Amino acid sequence: MHGKSAMANPLTQLEPLRAVTEAACGPLAAAPDEILPLVISPGAVAPVAVAMSGGVDSSTVAAIMNERGQSIIGLTMQLWNQRRLPQLQSAEPAQHRCCSIDDVYDARRVAEHLRIPFYVVNFEREFEKNVIRPFVDDYLEGRTPIPCTLCNNHVKFDQLLVTARQIGADRIATGHYARVRHNPDTGRYELLRATDESKDQSYFLFGLTQDQLAHTDFPLGELSKNEVRDIAHRLQVPVAGKPESQEICFVPTGNYVRFIEGYLQEQGKRLPEDAGDIVSTSGEVLGRHNGLHRYTVGQRKGLGISEGRPMYVVALDRAKNRLVVGDDCELRSTTCEVRDVNWIPYDIPRGVVEAKVRIRNRHEPADAEITPLDATTARISFREPQRAVTPGQAAVFYSGEQVLGGGWIR
Repeated sequence: MHGKSAMANPLTQLEPLRAVTEAACGPLAAAPDEILPLVISPGAVAPVAVAMSGGVDSSTVAAIMNERGQSIIGLTMQLWNQRRLPQLQSAEPAQHRCCSIDDVYDARRVAEHLRIPFYVVNFEREFEKNVIRPFVDDYLEGRTPIPCTLCNNHVKFDQLLVTARQIGADRIATGHYARVRHNPDTGRYELLRATDESKDQSYFLFGLTQDQLAHTDFPLGELSKNEVRDIAHRLQVPVAGKPESQEICFVPTGNYVRFIEGYLQEQGKRLPEDAGDIVSTSGEVLGRHNGLHRYTVGQRKGLGISEGRPMYVVALDRAKNRLVVGDDCELRSTTCEVRDVNWIPYDIPRGVVEAKVRIRNRHEPADAEITPLDATTARISFREPQRAVTPGQAAVFYSGEQVLGGGWIR
């Protein structure tokens, strides 16, 4: 199953760099339904599709599995055409951003080093529909979205698994720091935090379904980042020393406001709101804002007002186009509701669930009671007031190392 003989589609073979680079930014990346299935001998173990982003983590996953003698296929997802919105591009080379053309090149180098089949799969349409447009819409509606979670839910662990099955693989493996286990008593698959708490990414994976968990491997879940680097160097992975990505993949300069404005302009649309009032929680007008999409709950800098004390964004009143600000104490709340809840250990709990709840990635999980309102909505009641509970962010529920589920804050 190794080498070029296993690959049928000429657009996705280990071609010269020029062809693969073009595929990363144009129409040459294969659409999922254009990739022909691999020919698997009767009785042979089906290969595992490794999601290769070009970073050290996913590359090390491929190297580990290859060293173990597992049959693997490298899949790199082309998610966003980096040539779109050229007015947003910086004159400097993009640094520390995932899913760039350079990352596709790096993934190809790793696949060539390991001598495994390698495909670049074009998911641009799915990514724009399920990640870009909701990202823009959420900001325009006064919410603060998490595009990485949307991508996990609707592209990486959805479309990628479908594609993997189409080409003959029955599982996918990724470089996420998390763990999956099967509970024989309940028959369900469970999502667990990574052993390395500093690298745990379970917060971004709360939306995975039972089918996705059942067919996903996280080989790095019990390793630290230093151990991963050491393994990468030992196995001579070409990207062993590559820095971690930090920015949102489709926002080249990290300026999401410019991206939203540029994207709407490309679509022939204009921002639906003008400047409006900045008001205190009591309704007193303190100044003017220049568009609610420029602000997020908890923000302090860039408000353009001077009250002689720190002021923070408390809420975005979309209906009245008002930016509501207040003191730090006014930023705290004890309850919120979440929508599109995904429960993992069970379909839906029978009563109130006691758990620790994380309301953003680096938030210390807080004690709370979660009351299901129906199958997909719930009310969270925190024991202690929490700072900056932000609509559009995820609230993820934990019991020890186990992820019970999560949903989107209303």
